[in-house]
Amino acid sequence: MSHRRRGVGVGRSGAGANRNLQRKADEMHALSLQSAVETIEKLQVSLQDFAKKHQSDIQNDPLFRQQFLRMCGPLGVDPLQSRKSFWSQAFGADVGDYYYELAVKVAEVCFATRSQNGGIMAVQEALSILNRNKSQRQYSINNNNNNNSRKGRDNLQLYNEGDVQIAVKKLHTLGGGFRIVKVGKSDMIVSVPTELDQDHMEVLNLASTESVAGGQGCVTVDDVTQQLHWSRDRAERALSLLLQEGMAWQDDFHGILYYWFPSVWKENLSILGGG
Repeated sequence: MSHRRRGVGVGRSGAGANRNLQRKADEMHALSLQSAVETIEKLQVSLQDFAKKHQSDIQNDPLFRQQFLRMCGPLGVDPLQSRKSFWSQAFGADVGDYYYELAVKVAEVCFATRSQNGGIMAVQEALSILNRNKSQRQYSINNNNNNNSRKGRDNLQLYNEGDVQIAVKKLHTLGGGFRIVKVGKSDMIVSVPTELDQDHMEVLNLASTESVAGGQGCVTVDDVTQQLHWSRDRAERALSLLLQEGMAWQDDFHGILYYWFPSVWKENLSILGGG
């Protein structure tokens, strides 16, 4: 009996020790968490000071802007939030507003070219148009200020691909079908609500490969059936929707129907030309 009582006593003592260890662990965790929170808060303040100091660079230099956004990520800070965030204190016109304004410009470019490409265009093509438009506007401003030097025009800081991708994400949240898809090696902006399923994407990818028509951005029904190992009905069904939406153009050459994809053709031409 005495042995049993000692056993019970040891058990109670062990339970008490476990509670003490758990309490100590909780205290250490709380201290560690508080320390981490204080460290992050200090880093956020430093980041805000950095943003104020380099406001012009962030607004005008696309590479600097992308590096700044990457700095924010590990801290869980999103400078693209609305003016209600503390970033409104760092910028007269905050980074979020910058991208919303760029999103409007991206939408305008997509709408203006929709009749030519059916609502799908390469990010690089959109970027080229945006930069050309910005250069022309800045050149016009400099001209009006009697400062139309070629050097000033060439040194103008423009948008980059990362800027356009962020702007499209902003548009995506507003609806309307805006999104970025991968076609071959290139990123494409889709600006229509049309659902492109896996079959449609495979056809677009096929049109971008060098194995078909020299990578010229077109396919035939036979290309699709042979390269993708599809039935003729499946190939024609996928091509029919792309043709109907204006993403593909049909050309009859010596009795063979070719389906051309303007956006893919232009992007491939740009890649081959190094532009």
